Amino acid sequence: MSEELLTIEQVAERLQLHPDTIRRYIRERKLPGVRISATVVRVKKSDLDKFIEERSTTPPDKEES
Repeated sequence: MSEELLTIEQVAERLQLHPDTIRRYIRERKLPGVRISATVVRVKKSDLDKFIEERSTTPPDKEES
């Protein structure tokens, strides 16, 4: 089963950021990108989900002791 790949524009829309910001995140290795060709880059959905989770301001649920 192949993983869903998102375009720069799709990622930008989901994060409500400009596509140039997403390109910068990929260039700075803050967000992993997959190079399809010399000019085409995609982002794995799982990498985007992890990126969002790592930057979430909501603390994870804590188990009560």
